[in-house]
Amino acid sequence: MKHSGLATVAQLHEFDEIVDVRSPSEYAEDHIPGAINCPVLDDAERARVGTLYKQAPFEAKKVGAALIARNIARHLEQCWLDKPKSWHPLIYCWRGGQRSGAMTHILRQIGFAAERLNGGYKGYRHHVLQQLQTLPAAFSFRVVCGLTGSGKSRLLAALQRAGAQVLDLEQIARHRGSVLGDMPNAPQPSQKGFDSQVLAKLKSFDPAVPVYVESESKKIGVLRVPDTLLEAMRSGLCLRLEAPVSLRVALLLEDYAHFLQDPALLRQQLERLRGMYSNEMLAHWHALCEAQAWDAFISELLERHYDPAYNKSIKSHFPNYDAAYRLTLGSLDEKSFNSLAEEALALSGDFVNNDSTV
Repeated sequence: MKHSGLATVAQLHEFDEIVDVRSPSEYAEDHIPGAINCPVLDDAERARVGTLYKQAPFEAKKVGAALIARNIARHLEQCWLDKPKSWHPLIYCWRGGQRSGAMTHILRQIGFAAERLNGGYKGYRHHVLQQLQTLPAAFSFRVVCGLTGSGKSRLLAALQRAGAQVLDLEQIARHRGSVLGDMPNAPQPSQKGFDSQVLAKLKSFDPAVPVYVESESKKIGVLRVPDTLLEAMRSGLCLRLEAPVSLRVALLLEDYAHFLQDPALLRQQLERLRGMYSNEMLAHWHALCEAQAWDAFISELLERHYDPAYNKSIKSHFPNYDAAYRLTLGSLDEKSFNSLAEEALALSGDFVNNDSTV
């Protein structure tokens, strides 16, 4: 097959490998899912060439060319000497210009069927934003609702194990979507990175099959859920997962065990509530934490903060919530979540309100 040397975003699936030749920091902020990073200039080199270019463009081009040639040689030796002639990689940089052009040119001179992405990452990013404006409307969403600690994420995991199409936005965002939702040693991705991963997940789904998702708000930590996705989710049918307070407390003690091991971090997170509650209330909660009275602390936080906020938000944003099919959790073991997932998957079409306990 003859390759033109210039490809579009619509052809991403046609390549054996996608190579991002931008600097490591550019790659870390966002990249095409599955792409590997083989920078032709690292961050320091890019800064050096950019600074020199403002003073002496011709000198900067010579220095840049030497650095790029050296880096491409290293990538060839370390990554691609064992590739067959039929290897078909896609190369991209910021705009599809000199950095990707240099890499593509050398690979094609060798005899590889390398192609450069037209428009580079900038064109890809435009594609992501455009797709996120239209694609979510193609899906039918089934929204897992429930108070904090009721096990929504665990039910999504059980649904996924059972073969359902699941969009776990909190997993992609690396955040549990609450004031205490930061995950230990797992910083949130950039907004661009979040958007890319959400789109990649949506593209993997079959529009003819329901997609299960949690009832998220507009923001998960510092990240924004795309407006059109939020609209599509809010028009979906609802599943209402319920659990007694004792089980919710037990689940939260498991999910937030890192706070129990680092009380200073918990105190820092609680300070985010200052201004929403009185100084006396915050002092009381801090005292419960100091005394390690975890059951009392979590129960009060649920009763005073999480539950009122959730009940107010869910009814105003998810119009099908009152007609939700109800599932009541009786145990935190995996078997219980698997059973509820099977029951949810057995529901047909426009299911009606019901109560079930597992």
